[in-house]
Amino acid sequence: MKTKLITRAGYQRLVQEHDHLWFEKRPEITKIVTWAAGLGDRSENADYTFNKRLLRQIDRRVRYLRKLLPELKIVDYSAEQEGKVFFGAWVEIENYEGEVKRFRIVGPEEIYDDQKKYISIDSPMARALLGKQIDEDFGVTTPDGFKLWYINSIKYEKK
Repeated sequence: MKTKLITRAGYQRLVQEHDHLWFEKRPEITKIVTWAAGLGDRSENADYTFNKRLLRQIDRRVRYLRKLLPELKIVDYSAEQEGKVFFGAWVEIENYEGEVKRFRIVGPEEIYDDQKKYISIDSPMARALLGKQIDEDFGVTTPDGFKLWYINSIKYEKK
């Protein structure tokens, strides 16, 4: 089961996606489908077939977002988090071979292809990091095997 936590920025991004799909993209595609349907034989009409499929994809995503958004819990920065790794933290870690990684721990709904710098709170790495402090060692088992890491820095976006 996915964690239902999300950062405020992640929540706002999902709301913007919903609004863009519903108020801009869907009306635009609906016009094209209506125009293409008026041309006659729909079975051989590529404009109609393609845009009708696109309309179904938009509707599916809008339904998903409308169900998801009320279930999400927005987590804002709290002063009690300072000095330890919790949800929303930017963490820099290093292993004993000198490999350095920097990422932010976020909700699973905030992981996108273009967001390689984010990891899900549900990931083994994030779970191993929770509650740890700077200069603390921790181990995590990944597909590459067990690795020992230590924490170089912890930062939070304060708004």
